[in-house]
Amino acid sequence: MNSQFFFSLALLLLGLGIALLIAALFPIKEIIRRLPNSKLRRRWFLLLGLTVLFLLSYIAFLWAFWNQFTGWVNLIVPGVFFFGACFVWLISSLSLQTAIDIRRIYRLEEESITDSLTGVYNRRYLERRLGEEFSHARQFDSPLSILMIDVDHFKEINDTAGHYAGDQVIAQLAKLMQTTIRGSDVLVRYGGDEFIIVALNTSGEAAGAFAKKIVKHLHSHPLMVNNETNSTIEIKVTISIGVASLTEEITETNQIIRNADKALYCAKKEGRNRTIVYPHHCD
Repeated sequence: MNSQFFFSLALLLLGLGIALLIAALFPIKEIIRRLPNSKLRRRWFLLLGLTVLFLLSYIAFLWAFWNQFTGWVNLIVPGVFFFGACFVWLISSLSLQTAIDIRRIYRLEEESITDSLTGVYNRRYLERRLGEEFSHARQFDSPLSILMIDVDHFKEINDTAGHYAGDQVIAQLAKLMQTTIRGSDVLVRYGGDEFIIVALNTSGEAAGAFAKKIVKHLHSHPLMVNNETNSTIEIKVTISIGVASLTEEITETNQIIRNADKALYCAKKEGRNRTIVYPHHCD
């Protein structure tokens, strides 16, 4: 084999390596674009810089040893460079694809546990989360309360202003409640015009006071919605809340929800726009 053969082979290895490194820059730049301004993003900038440095080293090596590829020994460094470029390209491509897949899985998970109208958690998430918090409260003997919330006379809103306006009422109420609850609380759209708040580390007495605060807050905030003729109208909405807390007699999560529902029934029966804490006798 003459020197021309080894020169051509070395040139092929180095050329492919340069092409792979250039190709690796694109997924790295895309990962940087998707990341927020953080320490992790700066590390990817560092990797981008190292890749560019690696690319310049390729070019410098090729220029310095242009006429010195005369045998198999001279192909060791070009070969190492080539497989190094393969590694960089593979890592950058896999990293981008993994990030895309993780984001897609996260979105699917969010969609499966989030109510599409209000953006708060849905009933599926409640079943899972309440079970976890129930077990935690039992294990560490910590208080746990449930607030079951229902919009007063919601059917009348739908009948007079239309279902479109009714949907806006539900969505705006959810936003108002999100501004009222604490960071540790879990707000769930239970169904229709019903919401549930899981109040962690909260006794029945504290949950009752918290519920009264929510009732007062929502009562003092009229809602502006569009009706079916696209006219803006003001709707003053009130809510009723039933509160129930974890006790020694409760052995499953459905019991605390049923107790909150019984308290809500009493709040409705006694005039609405109020809070009732279980147990409470109503006619």
